[in-house]
Amino acid sequence: MDRAQKEKVVEELGQIFESSGVVVVAHYTGLTVAEMQELRARAREAECSVRVAKNRLAKIALQGKPCEGMSHLLEGMTVLTYSEDPVAAAKVSEDFAKGNSKFEILGGAMGENILDRAGVEAVSKMPSREELIASIVGCIVAPAANIAGAIGAPASNIAGILSTIEDKAAA
Repeated sequence: MDRAQKEKVVEELGQIFESSGVVVVAHYTGLTVAEMQELRARAREAECSVRVAKNRLAKIALQGKPCEGMSHLLEGMTVLTYSEDPVAAAKVSEDFAKGNSKFEILGGAMGENILDRAGVEAVSKMPSREELIASIVGCIVAPAANIAGAIGAPASNIAGILSTIEDKAAA
């Protein structure tokens, strides 16, 4: 890899570290190509990305970034899982680690917050952005549905009473 290619990789990694909601660092020693492809496929489904990069270049890219404190995690064979959603990459990494002992999560970063192994696990248990939006919409819509039901109820009660009176008059 020549100098220009290295500079390009450092720039790409710098953008990843700046724009990602969460970055998870893991060791992947011993993973087969098929297992790595499975990780990438799971990440794609969850709108995450997986990147293997030289630690030295990643450390250079981290300089001056909010998550610079996670540079100590970049030792050995590391892989980065990252996403804009602050929860998605952590969930994908945790799920993959449960089924594969060769994938060892070291930690990561969520903005300026440096996460240890337990921190990544805690983030993975949080609801995703879509789940939060759905619950907020549900909270907003439920009172409106109750009001509509309450407004419509007297009219249906009156209609029921009128039909009962009509049935009695006909009899």
